[in-house]
Amino acid sequence: MILSAAQASPRWRGRTTFVLALAGAAVGLGSLWRFAWLMGEHGGGAFMLSYVLCLFLLAVPLLCAEVVLGSWGRASPINSIRHACDRSLRSRHWQWLGVLAAFAGVLLLGYQSVVAGWSLAYAKAMATGEFSAASVPLVSAHLEGLLSSEALQLKWQSLFLGVVVAVLALGVRNGLGLLVWLLVPVMIALLGVLLRFALDNGDLEAAQDFLFSVKRVDFTRGSVLAALGHAALTLGVGVGAGIAYGAYAPERIPIGRSVIAVAVFDTVVALLAGIAIFPVVFANNLEPAAGPGLLFISAPYAFGNLAGGDLFGSLFFALVAVAALGSAVAMLEPTVASLQQRLHLRRPLAALVAGALVWLLARAVSASVANAQLSGSPSLLVQVDAFTANFLVPLVSLLTAFLVGWWLKPAVLRPQFPRESNVSFSLWRGLLRYIAPPAILVLMLVGHIL
Repeated sequence: MILSAAQASPRWRGRTTFVLALAGAAVGLGSLWRFAWLMGEHGGGAFMLSYVLCLFLLAVPLLCAEVVLGSWGRASPINSIRHACDRSLRSRHWQWLGVLAAFAGVLLLGYQSVVAGWSLAYAKAMATGEFSAASVPLVSAHLEGLLSSEALQLKWQSLFLGVVVAVLALGVRNGLGLLVWLLVPVMIALLGVLLRFALDNGDLEAAQDFLFSVKRVDFTRGSVLAALGHAALTLGVGVGAGIAYGAYAPERIPIGRSVIAVAVFDTVVALLAGIAIFPVVFANNLEPAAGPGLLFISAPYAFGNLAGGDLFGSLFFALVAVAALGSAVAMLEPTVASLQQRLHLRRPLAALVAGALVWLLARAVSASVANAQLSGSPSLLVQVDAFTANFLVPLVSLLTAFLVGWWLKPAVLRPQFPRESNVSFSLWRGLLRYIAPPAILVLMLVGHIL
């Protein structure tokens, strides 16, 4: 027996909560450790323009499609897709897309919770002065020590996942809804404090030249692919979060304008994060880096060697953990909702079961990272990241574009856009049908380049 939509989906009280929830899901680790570096490495303003175009031509229509599925079905991603297919007289086999999306979220969270645990460990280390006046070799040795200790990693990722499970167990209104009202303002406040510190202590001229100068020689065909790849992986698309959150949205919300607001917010936060960290990096004569190199070597060294940097470095890693928390609850919510509705579990138990699955995967990832430090072989973290980013998430996005763009009837979709014009609706559907599929196929074919 499948629960009715009314039974299955509580609602958030207003549009603002819905937008904040999507915003919290969109601003993940990639926004903080990858976007600004990509912008600096690929021609500055030219890359920024390409990214914004890709964002609005690809990611925004895809997130709208996910929200539409959720707002129509008012259930878990699996049941929402099934309801929409029933109404359009399409095969129920499409409900497996919901399973695939939830699986993608679990895999992503399985390794991102490990990285989030690292950020918690570094927040404590910065606060206790472990990186005060530290040398680069000392900072690198600290990271190697953390990565080689499975027990330390397990401690911090368990703490992070415990918070995620607690939030999800409290429910849609008391858990998710309350979290996003706290999380987004805290994120903005932390960014503001870090920006002030960067303006007062960083090398703004070098950062401005790296981030914003238009360097045509650095802008190549690979730059366009990098912009397309980052746009496709942002906004939390491909893991069912938009479907799950769309199911809790109030009636008659302007879906298009809400998603566009989230896209703008994510881009602004990513830019501000770059402005907050790169002036501090350049002030210490460091070369810009991306990913773990930026977060766990360049950043602690840079903050630790500036007056008052220990405090602000701790706040920076707190910002990373807060951003990771928002995306983590969004990635796991589809699995929790599916366990609730398909297995008839109470929400606290469903959250605990989903969290246990992620914890087991995260434990395997951290153990693999520790072994890789000794053997030098690629870790499970790298392998899972490559599989999800280059194949699984694009596959879910591609299937979503085909389902909503080609298979579901316009009569089913149009009522979900009550406050958008017919022109806007046709434009959105056209992007899903003719732009998103070939763009995603290109990403899947050349994903190893990005």
